[in-house]
Amino acid sequence: MARMKFLCDAERCIECNACVTACKNEHEVPWGINRRRLVTLNDGQPGERSISMACMHCNDPPCAAVCPVDCFLQTEDGVVLHSKDLCIGCGYCFYACPFGAPQYPRTTDFGSRGKMDKCTFCAGGPEPDGSVEEYQKYGANRLAEGKLPLCAEMCSTRALMAGDGAVLADIYQERSLRRGYGSGAPGWSTAYGRNDRGSAFAPGGPSTGGA
Repeated sequence: MARMKFLCDAERCIECNACVTACKNEHEVPWGINRRRLVTLNDGQPGERSISMACMHCNDPPCAAVCPVDCFLQTEDGVVLHSKDLCIGCGYCFYACPFGAPQYPRTTDFGSRGKMDKCTFCAGGPEPDGSVEEYQKYGANRLAEGKLPLCAEMCSTRALMAGDGAVLADIYQERSLRRGYGSGAPGWSTAYGRNDRGSAFAPGGPSTGGA
């Protein structure tokens, strides 16, 4: 059985925010809620990297372990969903999640946060697939339509990928082995020279041999 996962290749992310915008538009996410966000490390310094972050749909989700009302559920594909009907807005899941995935629409003087919202891997919620109620609470259910999450499909550099975790691991391994030896993309040799074997961040760097 496939286990659905996200993988963000920091070597490819160009911080365009297409994934963030695609998520908000596809699911009509309320203002102030960010199911997906970009995190930049060493901003403006050598070694700067950007990573697209959202719920990582853990095999053993800590959010579910601390929820006092058991509003979380996990599908056969490993996608972690939650029921907004059961959620009491206590915030325990937010403190337990290492990725900061759970989001809350508001904070009042009395500590009320509202119903928790988070990335659903474009798999909707516990309501019937494709129903109006499901869309209003959780957004589009692309998985039921045989599609992958829109954030990954909109990534122009394929830095953000979604799908079977085993397949993603194989893709990343292949990328790691090839990294620094040209991208393999059409036009690479024309743009950077046949002998280029520099890194993706310095494509015009010194050559180490023939193409």
